[in-house]
Amino acid sequence: MRYGLIALGFFFAATIGVVVADEAPSPRQRMVVLTDIEADPDDTQSLVRLLLYANAIDIQAIVATTSVHQKDRIAPESIRKVIDAYGQIQPNLKKHARGFPTAQSLNGRVSEGLPLYGMTGVGDDKDSPGSRRIIELLDNEDDRPLWISVWGGPNTLAQSLYRIRKDRSAEETKRLVSKLRVYTISDQDDSGVWMRNEFPGLSYIVSPGRYERSTWGAINQVIDGIDNTTISNQWLADNIQQSHGPLGAQYPDTAWGMEGDTPAYLGLIPNGLNVPERPDWGGWGGRYELSQPTDDEIEVGREVQGGVPIKSETRPIWTNADDTFAPRVFQEHKRAERPDKTTHSGNRVTLWRWRDDFQNDFAARMDWSLKKYADANHPPRPQLAHPDTFTVKSGDRFRLDAGGTTDPDGDSLSYTWMQYPEAGSSPDVKVDFGIFPENVYQVNRVAPDVSKSETMHFILKVTDKGTPPLTRYKRVIVNVEPK
Repeated sequence: MRYGLIALGFFFAATIGVVVADEAPSPRQRMVVLTDIEADPDDTQSLVRLLLYANAIDIQAIVATTSVHQKDRIAPESIRKVIDAYGQIQPNLKKHARGFPTAQSLNGRVSEGLPLYGMTGVGDDKDSPGSRRIIELLDNEDDRPLWISVWGGPNTLAQSLYRIRKDRSAEETKRLVSKLRVYTISDQDDSGVWMRNEFPGLSYIVSPGRYERSTWGAINQVIDGIDNTTISNQWLADNIQQSHGPLGAQYPDTAWGMEGDTPAYLGLIPNGLNVPERPDWGGWGGRYELSQPTDDEIEVGREVQGGVPIKSETRPIWTNADDTFAPRVFQEHKRAERPDKTTHSGNRVTLWRWRDDFQNDFAARMDWSLKKYADANHPPRPQLAHPDTFTVKSGDRFRLDAGGTTDPDGDSLSYTWMQYPEAGSSPDVKVDFGIFPENVYQVNRVAPDVSKSETMHFILKVTDKGTPPLTRYKRVIVNVEPK
């Protein structure tokens, strides 16, 4: 559809009469967690956060597993301990948003793999309650993909795939594998690369190689030149651990790095930015491109931390992609915000660029565990006064308009329009913002000159002035045709 200024008259009505904020959309993404909980406190940290989003993600199983850091032990009792704490605050969470499951139902979804490491836990006699549960979920008559969020070793999933291939036809195996979506926190045993090489149809997000090259590491990386307050130990103590009820009290101090496993599900949270089926579009879990890493890139012949051998990748996988980003700078006078003059580039930028937003979201949800609705903050509800996808020609003026945006608490709102060049068809196809501000609810832009059809992504970021400030987004895709 050709879109120009004529479309400015289309406004969507604001949502009214909603009793609770931030309702989970339907259908939610369904997910299985594989966790080597107790190998590092960060699994418990990630589980605490996840349960605060139990209304937004359909958690269908939480499986205790091993990893290279915990080879012969599983700890399902530690999962249940955190869920029991969640059960104490679940009634209060329901005052703020619908859909939070009971602790009893979540405890019924706790399962376990074998206390065996890597491929020693894969074979004819290696089935476990966890591997059988994954197969059961794949067999369910549910059209939604099944996300496997891997926080430790993935050999429980490897056993599921081993069993499916052994017992089912090639056609049925292919069909079931096509329903899987894996996001794993590096390779924490030797079954990950085995699955990627043995099952070429398996959708797999991973940063092969050593942890230093991972995208997920951005969640706790201290970045020079930006404010790192929201990942500090003091911030965690003030906003999560202390005086925030029984679930916050379960959040342990950081030992190695804060919440290294959380990126494996951040991209499934519905926030207007995340598009789970398009890792290349970027979101809270980072941005990934479908490519085949070379042996030199991942340093084949070395080992991942703990001793997992790094082996060659034999086909394209969803793996590291680079962004270039200038953080927002807030000013005392005149324009309230502008892009910093210093830009940052790299694969970790794709994740930490959103870090303050998802940390503040975490803090607000922890507040929900104790506070009344009127005393807590809830996210804004962005709207667009035009379609979220439209087409222009080179040289056309077009408007991006957030008319109709509201906030459930009546908070003042800040708007930012950002182009996301790397999410489009080419990072070189850009709109010149020039001297014009980005921090207004509607902006006019001119489509760039193109020689072939191109696609641009623009992100509307709406942040309220509540405590903590909360952010939601809208993604607008603009197709540009040559004159």
